[in-house]
Amino acid sequence: MRRMVAETRVHPADLILPAFVREGIDAPVPIEAMPGVVQHTRETLRKAAVEAVEAGVSGIMLFGVPEDAKKDAAGTAGTDPDGILQVALRDVRSEVGDDLVIMSDLCLDEFTDHGHCGVLDADGRVDNDATLERYAEMAQVQADAGAHVLGPSGMMDGQVGVVRDALDQTGHEDVSILAYTAKYSSAFYGPFREAVGSSLQGDRKTYQQDPANLRESLRELALDLEEGADMVMVKPAGPYLDVLARVADAVDVPVSAYQISGEYAMVEAAAEKGWIDRDKAILETLTGIKRAGADTILTYWAVEAARALALR
Repeated sequence: MRRMVAETRVHPADLILPAFVREGIDAPVPIEAMPGVVQHTRETLRKAAVEAVEAGVSGIMLFGVPEDAKKDAAGTAGTDPDGILQVALRDVRSEVGDDLVIMSDLCLDEFTDHGHCGVLDADGRVDNDATLERYAEMAQVQADAGAHVLGPSGMMDGQVGVVRDALDQTGHEDVSILAYTAKYSSAFYGPFREAVGSSLQGDRKTYQQDPANLRESLRELALDLEEGADMVMVKPAGPYLDVLARVADAVDVPVSAYQISGEYAMVEAAAEKGWIDRDKAILETLTGIKRAGADTILTYWAVEAARALALR
């Protein structure tokens, strides 16, 4: 009876799998702070993509982890056609074709030796406009490599418009943009920085949003839509369900939420201690995100949750 009258349902097709691929390894590397998640080799990433398709997951969001020696101040590995992220995009596209929506993180932080999401000026501050030029280059190479959707995540002013123009000018009009509209300066990113081998010292408070602010997200939402965003995102998900609900109520484009590494790690850690029922907690968190208004959810449990949902 409860199942029959449930008001909110999570479907495997609602889920998107974030995945990390690391250059220069011959076996997957476990991420200590995220039990069950790994930095993939190119070959195991292919297998993970196939598993996602078989489970009914709709999309995969790829993050590239270059060798440390290839990081530099401008993040040039991020725009190298033969850089790890572009190679991985081609691998996945050749493996699953259009059976999975292949998404690509469009940001410099994985590729810079200082770990920031953009290039720095002479005073060590992120140079917004110079960074946008790099994002335009990244958009072209990622689209060339086979991405269906680009996710500009650096929170630079004007990034969606610049990426849209770059795509249109290079014959990639059909490539979509998932805008990281509300990306907060959160304490829950810690495990992710291990996952991407971040070189960051300090924080990103000058360009990520203040956790205390909601109206700011609605201003960012209006700007992203005006600049041509096809979909919008709230990140993190769990601590910002109120923001997610307001965004979902305000738009008629698809809304995503990213259940981030710290959210994942908390459930896994509590379950390991025996303090919570892991499987029930996973589905409860996803249901709460969906209930708040998300059309799609990026979650590291995507494949596992999709399989569980198929059995319900």
